[in-house]
Amino acid sequence: MTTVAPFPLVEIDGAPRARGMAYGEQARGRIGASVALYAGQLDRFGYRRDDVARFSGIFLPRLRQWAPDLVEEMEGIASGANLELSSIVLVNARTEILQLARREKGMSDDEPDGCTGAAILPEATRNGRLIHGQNWDWKAECAETSVVLRIRRTDGPDLLTFTEAGGLARSGFNAAGIGITANYLESDRDYREIGIPLPFVRRRALEAQHFAHAIKVVATTPKSGSNNMILSTAEGFTVDFECAPDEAFAIYPDNDMIVHANHWQSPVALSKLRETGLRDVPDSLYRDHRVRRHLSARHGDITIDDLKEALFDDFASPFSVCRPQIRKEGGNLSATVAMIVFEPAAGAMEIAPLPAKNREFTRYELTIEDEILERAEKAVPARERPSISQEKRWSALS
Repeated sequence: MTTVAPFPLVEIDGAPRARGMAYGEQARGRIGASVALYAGQLDRFGYRRDDVARFSGIFLPRLRQWAPDLVEEMEGIASGANLELSSIVLVNARTEILQLARREKGMSDDEPDGCTGAAILPEATRNGRLIHGQNWDWKAECAETSVVLRIRRTDGPDLLTFTEAGGLARSGFNAAGIGITANYLESDRDYREIGIPLPFVRRRALEAQHFAHAIKVVATTPKSGSNNMILSTAEGFTVDFECAPDEAFAIYPDNDMIVHANHWQSPVALSKLRETGLRDVPDSLYRDHRVRRHLSARHGDITIDDLKEALFDDFASPFSVCRPQIRKEGGNLSATVAMIVFEPAAGAMEIAPLPAKNREFTRYELTIEDEILERAEKAVPARERPSISQEKRWSALS
């Protein structure tokens, strides 16, 4: 095991443009590297510099209509980082833009986003609190181009999210106890229409004050491609949405947990669309099984360390739950870039970069609303454990 530099924390507040500028200024180096990563990929596909603006322009008109405040925030990020707005759109729509670019050239996708995610209900955990997390499998270089954002808001709950630098959101939770993680999926319905890029969907879900509103955003927002998103609430519930561009299929907890990798599981979904992603991620079929089996053996006593251990699984390495760096046929250096685990009721998220070679976690915190903490305490029958409010008082005294 070796130590890898932790992801820097970027804290922002204020109006959209002001917080964007603060973000761009604080993370300028990483944002520039993030833009260069995807602009370089377009260059290898045979595109020119002005194609970045062309592809970004496909999404901007709809984004200005759907989320003008987030476009304004991106404008601030661009200004603070000394970049063009199109470069920030590239980071936030990189999945969609890279797919459109490949399809325009008749190229296949040899580097899908991986990921294995899990959410565990309070009934299955030792301390009676919901636990949520994932491994994010993508370009190994992103270990140096990602950040953790803590956003203080005046018009809704504060939020804490891990994301690529310049991105609006990826995985995390908010002060209302709502959490989200996401996994790659692919179907025969993908990229027939232009939808809302996924980081915007995740950001809107994390801005929600109520769990129902987060569900609405994830389940009903039109998307360009398929994606899987696990939503959870500290109040003691989780639901998974396998999203086609135009339809979402709900999966509920089995044995008090949801585990999802990168293949479709909903029987309803599989009766209506065709799975097209397994040719690139056949390991998905055992990755979720391995995590589920590990967690199920600990049912009723699961801790955040148990979720970490499940996500460290190296069965069938390098195509394992925890993936070491591996050079793919197309030249892409793939890895589990980050392991992200969080316990919203505790107001804490822990992240280890490149966990296949590094087991050092950094803890990031967010204050949870007192009302949510009270509801979280009522999520399961009382156990012989201190309440969350008691723990907060003890912590303050110490």
